[in-house]
Amino acid sequence: MDAMTETTTAGPADEESTLHAEIYRLLAELLRQAPSGELLDWLGALQAEDGGPLGRAWDGLAAAARQAQPTALERAHFRHLIGVIQGEVVPYASWYRQGELMDAALVDLRRDLKRLGIARHADNADPEDHLAALFECMAMLVESHPEAAATFFERHLAPWASDCLADLARVDTPFYARLAELGLAFMAHEQARLEQASRLQPLRGFSAPRSSHHQSEAKS
Repeated sequence: MDAMTETTTAGPADEESTLHAEIYRLLAELLRQAPSGELLDWLGALQAEDGGPLGRAWDGLAAAARQAQPTALERAHFRHLIGVIQGEVVPYASWYRQGELMDAALVDLRRDLKRLGIARHADNADPEDHLAALFECMAMLVESHPEAAATFFERHLAPWASDCLADLARVDTPFYARLAELGLAFMAHEQARLEQASRLQPLRGFSAPRSSHHQSEAKS
């Protein structure tokens, strides 16, 4: 179940938007929790039709899924993304943009989510700037508010998500490294697609983003 919920509705999405939303939701699910055996079997059976970077990334994840075991991935997910205090990768916008959790990036995000009518589920304890939650938000936007998707992506994902995924791509678990490579390829694909969509009128009420710090500055 998604950790974010939409309190406003719009018209039905087209087929392409639905496909992009499904990819966002899959990435979100795999970042939030280890995959079940059933999901691993489904991933392992995937065959990409595209021979480009995105297709190769799908094939890489499929190959890693065929070699993975659910119990081992549960341990790896905890080690890489959760940890006793924190995981090897801390998948929060505030961490990558300001070097601290629960910082300005989260405040800006919450303001924009309120304007968009998107709220966190009451039973979810993670702050809204978790990468999985932001992918869930993008799934909602590309389906129901495409005029806002490009602005949201540029404000809340483009400044840091690729840095986070690049860090995850360096972990020693092939499945999570390949997942990160898929995320990077999809982010690049979305960046190009949404640049075209950005010619649409942005959602009114978005204010200028606060200044942010690159990961290397935040962690120095």
